[in-house]
Amino acid sequence: MSEMKSFWIKRKSGDRLFYALNYIFLLFLAVVILYPLYFIVIAAISDPDAVLAGEVVLYPVGVTLSGFQKILERTDVWQGYWNTIVYTVLTVILSLVVTIPAGWALSRKTLVGRKALMIYFIIPMFFGGGLIPFYNVVSSLHLVNTIWAVILPSILSVWNLFMTRTFFESSISENLVEAARIDGAGEFRIFFSLILPLSKAILAVMALYYAVGQWNSYFNAMIFLQDESLYPLQLVLKEILIASESTMGGSGETILEQYRLANQIKYVSVIVSSAPVILLYPFVQKYFAQGVMIGSLKG
Repeated sequence: MSEMKSFWIKRKSGDRLFYALNYIFLLFLAVVILYPLYFIVIAAISDPDAVLAGEVVLYPVGVTLSGFQKILERTDVWQGYWNTIVYTVLTVILSLVVTIPAGWALSRKTLVGRKALMIYFIIPMFFGGGLIPFYNVVSSLHLVNTIWAVILPSILSVWNLFMTRTFFESSISENLVEAARIDGAGEFRIFFSLILPLSKAILAVMALYYAVGQWNSYFNAMIFLQDESLYPLQLVLKEILIASESTMGGSGETILEQYRLANQIKYVSVIVSSAPVILLYPFVQKYFAQGVMIGSLKG
């Protein structure tokens, strides 16, 4: 009996050591991940000279909101915000219209040419034509310098399509679909009246993934848009940062002053562009976790 008791005491001691090491490791990871974000915040509200001198480490020095004032008083920033919202909303709507029905179709084993379609979608995941053919296609469709050059290339992600297909395969029972057919429901009735109400999780996850992707995107806009009034927020902030780093022009500012301004705007731009997504994240965190787990377990 005493040997058994000694065994459990040793095991509990080993468990405590294991959990303690885990907590220390996770705390270290949390610091490594969170400190850069924290530094961006305190640097954005600190005196630029203090940031450049390395005095800003754990707390803000010489608190000032002049960087935010310089950014937010510009009309092109607000226009960029509006453009990004429009692009994101339209992308999410069109993406759901395309991805959800396509994922449902690919999840049906009775779909003619299902394997060929799967291969067709897989190939672009590994091979692309490159930027020049991509530009030629968009140009031939007369989409250059229009909002559709930003939206249409983003409405279908093959990875999201496969995730949607996996959700339907693992979460929608074939018996349920067969029962609806026996009751006389057609394919459209089954999809809109049965499948969509049971697919709120994947709808939320896909809307979230497409929204975050479009909100952070700037490359297509940089390639296809020439009209600055159509620029999304990310591209507007990029142009502001480049302009602030330039020492050319008749402003009369010294190189040091320009560098101070560029350094301050750099941190402020990160906050201005990321704040909406960061503020939204606590409310949709469960959908991110659910999206990662989709298809990992049979429903």
